Amino acid sequence: MTQIELSPPLQTPSKSLKAILTLCLALIAVSFAPIFIRFSQTELGSNATVFNRLFIFAVVFGLGKGISNYFSKSPDLTIKEKPSFKQWILLISVGIISIFSLGLWAISLEYTTVAKSMLLNNLTPLFTTLGSWLLFRQLFDRKFLLGMVIALSGAIALGFEDLQGENGYLIGDIYALLSAVFLAGYFLVVEQLRERFSATTILLWRCIIGSILLLPIVLITEGQIFPKTLTAILAIIGLGIISEGLGQRLLADCMDQFSSSFIALFLLLEPIISAILAWLIFGENFSFITWIGFIIILTGIYLAQSSEASIHHHISES
Repeated sequence: MTQIELSPPLQTPSKSLKAILTLCLALIAVSFAPIFIRFSQTELGSNATVFNRLFIFAVVFGLGKGISNYFSKSPDLTIKEKPSFKQWILLISVGIISIFSLGLWAISLEYTTVAKSMLLNNLTPLFTTLGSWLLFRQLFDRKFLLGMVIALSGAIALGFEDLQGENGYLIGDIYALLSAVFLAGYFLVVEQLRERFSATTILLWRCIIGSILLLPIVLITEGQIFPKTLTAILAIIGLGIISEGLGQRLLADCMDQFSSSFIALFLLLEPIISAILAWLIFGENFSFITWIGFIIILTGIYLAQSSEASIHHHISES
């Protein structure tokens, strides 16, 4: 039987600030992803791009973790107790869910604009909140729900101008929406796994399983596995080290402090960061609606963060 503690652990101001700063760093790292993907897709297909993202993380961080454990004098304490059968299933499902989420999003960028793809992908908080309520009976207070509505309104305002006059294909929008559904599922699964496994362990399983499953798909559908041009090589290295290795790992770390619904809500800021990066790299300008959307999203996130529902509630099994 699963029980949820009603009283969340107390957080000191310094600990809470550290968690927020960690989440901000993760946000910046994952915001580079669409730019890296676009550079990678100058040579590689969508599936090959995702494969390289996962494969690079698995190799670099897998070797690093193995070397660290080999020279460490203390035993590995990333698993507190022997995992249950359910937790092993969840650990395996992380890789399966990830390749659907990342793959669908990468494909959507081939058929529609970055703005529309990210706008639809920002519906993740709705699916995360719905999943938390349906699967785990998690309740959300009015302040959190109000913050979510305000932040989502800002995300819609952010993409409204880009939607005007754009002739993006419907199939690209559908892929982006499905990606949001799988991303919400990924956050919910990781939130449960953080009770027993370290963030690095979860991501290694995600990347190893995802790489194994994607390899035959890439060979059959696209043929080319690894890039040859310098631009694409640097892009996939950035995806594997920065977006996956730094960004996704820090997001998993934050699951100890914040609920998956709040983290999905916080990631609504990702289009803003990506827009800033696009301005720095491609010289794209900010519009008035962009600034309005930025202010609205920040307001919604502030309300959600100040509610009790943003705090991760530890789950125990008996």
